Amino acid sequence: MKTKAAVLWGQNEKWQVEQIDLDPPGEGEVLVKLAASGLCHSDEHLVTGDLPFPYPLVGGHEGAGVVEAVGPNVADIAEGDHVVMMFLPACGRCSYCARGIGNLCDSGAAVMLGPQLDGTYRFHARGEDVGQMCLLGTFSEYTVVPAASVVKIDDDIPLHTAALVGCGVTTGFGSAVRTGEVRAGDAVVVIGAGGIGMNAIQGARIAGARMIMVVDPVEFKRAKSYEFGATHTASSIDEAWNAISDLTRGRLADVCIVTTGVAEGAEVGPELSLIGKRGRVVVTAIGHPEETTITTNLLELTLYEKQIRGSLFGSSNGQHDIPRLLELYALGQLKLDELITTEYDLEDINQGYEDMRSGRNIRGVIRY
Repeated sequence: MKTKAAVLWGQNEKWQVEQIDLDPPGEGEVLVKLAASGLCHSDEHLVTGDLPFPYPLVGGHEGAGVVEAVGPNVADIAEGDHVVMMFLPACGRCSYCARGIGNLCDSGAAVMLGPQLDGTYRFHARGEDVGQMCLLGTFSEYTVVPAASVVKIDDDIPLHTAALVGCGVTTGFGSAVRTGEVRAGDAVVVIGAGGIGMNAIQGARIAGARMIMVVDPVEFKRAKSYEFGATHTASSIDEAWNAISDLTRGRLADVCIVTTGVAEGAEVGPELSLIGKRGRVVVTAIGHPEETTITTNLLELTLYEKQIRGSLFGSSNGQHDIPRLLELYALGQLKLDELITTEYDLEDINQGYEDMRSGRNIRGVIRY
């Protein structure tokens, strides 16, 4: 079949919206008609090369839609089901899934390769095979994905809202609640108030943090963060340190969550300075693949038992956490609609990313 999709043909190029070919679902796969896709910063990393995916590929890894067809040996997913797509598949059988850490599923090794799990491609254009971002490719009207990458949701949840839970919401919320282990009464710092950072704020608020300091150089984002639970804001780490030191009488924060556009090794030391004894720095932001050095005070790390933790998908188990987060939304405890700053047609995807780079969006969403 034919589908309209946004294809990235090379590093630092624009997204090209064109008609391409899509194969039917194979074994263990489903065909999904997209309702919406979030414009996540991770797809910008495809453009810059910070995420080394092979070109060409259909971008997008944060989406929701309706199942149009299922391939052989697909259980529990049927035509007509409403689904959210996870950017990390969870097979349910490997050692990691069995331990409840589906974000580290062995199938995740395939998400940066381009083809599907069986090594073949579903998208084709200009005489070439075209890969899929994280096995998904949600920048397309239709896509074929592994059944292990979809989570069935209730039909009454708006799909354009549910799409956000496929990556940004779950990653941010989990960075606070799962990886960061924020507890009632904690002091939390969130560095970066974009589509992931706003949900780290929400996670900290729902977990019961007594104060949430948000650090972002963009005034619009700092102001917006109060809607999601921020109690204080700062434009820089230095400013945040002075404030959090005064607010905690020198004990500093319990958790610092890093959700900047790119993680920088040189910033780890200043980030660790924001937390006190047994504090935790959670690095959710994607770093440069060639950067292998971080700068910090190792004596301080040991004597104060500080910790640095990486966070992938917020250490979440998508099959459990995605429905739970949507329940929190239905109960009015988790803000999702408020995350959407601007909606775009697929043809306007490049403008959407320009708005993101300029700090005008918390989350842009493509509506199909």
